Amino acid sequence: MSVLDYNELTIEHFQNPRNVGVVKDGNGYGKIGEPGCGDICEITVRIENSIIEDIKFRVYGCAGAIATSSVVTEITMGKNFEFALDLTDDDVVDYLGGLPEGKKHCSLLAIKALHQAIYDYLLNKGLESAGAANTKGQYNQLAKQTLQEILQKSKQN
Repeated sequence: MSVLDYNELTIEHFQNPRNVGVVKDGNGYGKIGEPGCGDICEITVRIENSIIEDIKFRVYGCAGAIATSSVVTEITMGKNFEFALDLTDDDVVDYLGGLPEGKKHCSLLAIKALHQAIYDYLLNKGLESAGAANTKGQYNQLAKQTLQEILQKSKQN
């Protein structure tokens, strides 16, 4: 598939992606990979008072993955995280005016990574409110312990 198969807006987001990088002082992180095509999308957010104040992405993938990740950051910047959780891959494809049929799955990467980043933020905020984790280090340790428990339980079943 060549870049010529994409429309003008998609090519614009591919060639000049918005919000690339990692959010400094971010409080939510999501990373999703697509085993079938090898694409990987990583999204970081900083959410304050339920508003996505900053959002950035890094992606390893095709023009469709880059363009849709750019669009997801553009659509959600400054919006309530609940709006972002309601965002679908169809919304992203519609915003771009369509994607080639074989590339529509690319829009799911950024959506899933965004949702994961928001859930990470909510989990961290919940743990902090409960007094279980007051620092990022405590949160990371608790997340590591929780993952180990889940893996052990899955081996038992």
